[in-house]
This record gives sequence, structure tokens and C-alpha cells, in this order.
Amino acid sequence: MNVVTFEQVKKSYASVHALSSLDFHIDEGEAIGLFGHNGAGKTTTMKLILGLIEPTAGKVDVFGQSPTGEHADTLRQKLGYLPENVRFYEQLTGEEVAIFFARLKKRSKQDARDILEKVGLAFAAKRRVRTYSKGMCQRLGLAQALLGDPKLLLFDEPTVGLDPVATREFYHIVDLLRQHGSSVILSSHVLAGVENHIQRAVILGKGQLLATGTLDELRQQADLPLMIKAHGIAQHPQVESQLASYTDDIQKINGHALHIAIQQQDKLPVLRTLLDNPEIEDIDIHPPSLETLYMHFTQQHMQEVN
Repeated sequence: MNVVTFEQVKKSYASVHALSSLDFHIDEGEAIGLFGHNGAGKTTTMKLILGLIEPTAGKVDVFGQSPTGEHADTLRQKLGYLPENVRFYEQLTGEEVAIFFARLKKRSKQDARDILEKVGLAFAAKRRVRTYSKGMCQRLGLAQALLGDPKLLLFDEPTVGLDPVATREFYHIVDLLRQHGSSVILSSHVLAGVENHIQRAVILGKGQLLATGTLDELRQQADLPLMIKAHGIAQHPQVESQLASYTDDIQKINGHALHIAIQQQDKLPVLRTLLDNPEIEDIDIHPPSLETLYMHFTQQHMQEVN
């Protein structure tokens, strides 16, 4: 079942085209990464899903309904949203903020207290928000997004202000949500952190869909080389000569290692060549990362439009 479907969606503000004929979908229990530079259309996409704005053309469905239709209020009970910049009434306590949002989602005061415990804010529940650090405010924002066991969550730069431990805990929550059937949209500029927690990526550029797919599918589309780092054989010209039949991109590092860029189809024969050397100490294989793929597709798009 498609939780979200975009069909030829366009959104314009006067002469500015925020989205141009956007097609994509999100499956039940799937986490996708929504990526793009500032102004690429990420926030507009989220606002359309939330029903805050309507498309200029095309169709947006959320759980099979229009997010701005007659059932919009009921539909929003299934959604959780964490904006990039969270703001709360600073004179309220964390617990009062959580209870306020619990009422909006028709949940109890105990649900509000439980969610503060879940995000690690129970110790500061009685403190006023004005005393909270940026990271604590981000946790409070996460708490209100998680209220009501939403079936679709939208996170816009969710780890801003979080320390490494809190960031790890956040992504653990994301993984658990997905395992329990919720769908998740993650928009972040910290691509390395997101990479291991999404099933597919959606890359936007100037309102257009540049690429979408799993990391393996994006790697096939990009056709970028993977990097093999071999330690202990930098002083063996014979090995370099054998590798030259597969690639001319070989770098010697510190006189003790080789960095070899090769195409995917040459991975096994190159590994066999390296493993035939008894002095080899270690081999690392690095396929193109999400960040590398993102840079490839965005730069390719810039070259096409210039």
C-alpha cells in the first residue's frame, strides 16, 4: 500500500516553480530520505503531504485521501511532524507543552508524560522551556511528533542540536517505528547519519526529481567507481602492473597502501589479484556513499541546466 503518492505534482508561487511534475511514492513501513539543496523543494513537498498547501497541478494522496480534503482533520491524526526549527512557548514547562500537543491529538496527559520519558526528557518535565538547551528543545519537538503513534512521520533536519548519543537514540527510534509499520520521511543534510536508516532516497534539484531508488539502484544509475584500499603492498610493481589492466586510477599512500578506483564489474578479479599477494595485510572496500551519490546527481543536473 502506498502511504504517500505524488502524481505529476506541480507547485508554483507566482513566477517561482517550487515543484515541477514530481512523481514518487512511499510504501507502508518504509523510511525514505528526502534530499536536496536549499530551495530544491523539500519543504514544499512536506507541506503538501501535511495538507498545509495545495498543489498547483497534479495529485497528492496520503493514505489514499487528499490531505486537504474533507477528512483532513482525521488524516492528520495519523501524521507526526518535526520541523527544522522548533519553537515552543518558553514560559510553559516541557510537560505542559507535551500535554497541549496531546490534547490536539486527542491523547491523555499520561500519554504526554510517557512520551517525555521515551525521548529522555522526564527529568526536565517540570522545568520551563526557556531553561532548555537547543538539544532539549529538539527532543521536545521529537516528543510532540511521536504523540499518538502516527503512521507517517516527517522529520526535517531532526538531529540539529543533538549530541552523538542523542542522535544515535533518535535513529534507533526511527528504526523501531519502521519495524512497527510506520512510514518515515527523513530530510537531512547530514547524509552519513541517514544512510543506514533509509530504504530509498529521493533527490530533488530546483523542484525536479533528479534520482530515486535504493542505494544499490542509485549506484547502478550513477555508474561511479568503488574504492578498494589495500594495505601492505605499495612496493610491489608487479601487482600494480596486473591491476593496470582494470584501472589507471591507482594511488600510493604512505608507501604502504594502494587506493584503487574500479568499476563494479571488476571488483572480483581485482580482489583475486590482491589476495594472491601473501604480504597483503588488509583490504577495505568502499562503494559510493550516499553523499557521493548526492553530489553526483546534483552536479550532473547543474551541468545539464547550465
